[in-house]
Amino acid sequence: MNRARIVLATLNRGKVLEIERLLSGLAVELLTREDFETWPDMEETGATFEENARQKACTLADWSRVAALADDSGLEVDALGGRPGVRSSRYAGEEGDSQANMALLFDELKEIPDDKRQARFVCVISLCSPDGKRLEIRETCEGRITTEQRGASGFGYDPVFVPEGMDRTMAQLSLEEKNAISHRGKALRRLRSLLEKGEPAWLFV
Repeated sequence: MNRARIVLATLNRGKVLEIERLLSGLAVELLTREDFETWPDMEETGATFEENARQKACTLADWSRVAALADDSGLEVDALGGRPGVRSSRYAGEEGDSQANMALLFDELKEIPDDKRQARFVCVISLCSPDGKRLEIRETCEGRITTEQRGASGFGYDPVFVPEGMDRTMAQLSLEEKNAISHRGKALRRLRSLLEKGEPAWLFV
C-alpha cells in the first residue's frame, strides 16, 4: 500500500494535535499550514456542517493538489433550537472569541433549568481528493451545558459542556479521555479504521 499524503484544512493548533494523535502510526503523511508558503482562503458559507467541511476540504485539495481533510464542528443546544450550530465559532460575532461565545450562550440560557440544557457537539469530517472524490463522516457527543466555566484544557465550548454520563466538563478531561468520547474523536477513529484498510482506495494510489 502506497503512503498517502493529507493536508489538514485548519489553523487551529488544538485540532491539529488531536488529529495527529488519533491518526499516528498510519501510512499517512499529515501536512499542515506550516508546510506551505501561502494558504488559500477557505470560507464557511454553508448552511450545514456537511457543506462547510466539504467546502474547506475541496478548496484546499484543489489548491494544494494534495488530498485534504477538513472538519466542521460545533455545538447544538436543544433549548435554543439547535443554535449556535454552524455559527459556533463566531456566535458572538468575532471568529474564535471563545469567551464571548460562552458568555452569550450563558446569557441566552439563563432562564433554562439544568434539566433542560441538553446539547451535543457535532463533527463532520470531509476528505477530498484534488479531482473531487470525497469521503464524509458525521459523529456527535451528547451532553449538557453547565452554568459556569470549569477546566482549563481543550478549546471552544469545552469548559461549559459536560458529556453524557459524566460530571466533568470537556475542559476537565485529559486529551486521552476527551478523544475517547468526543465527536471529533469518534469521527477520526472511524476514519482511522478505514485508512488502516487502505480505504478510500483513491487516497493510496
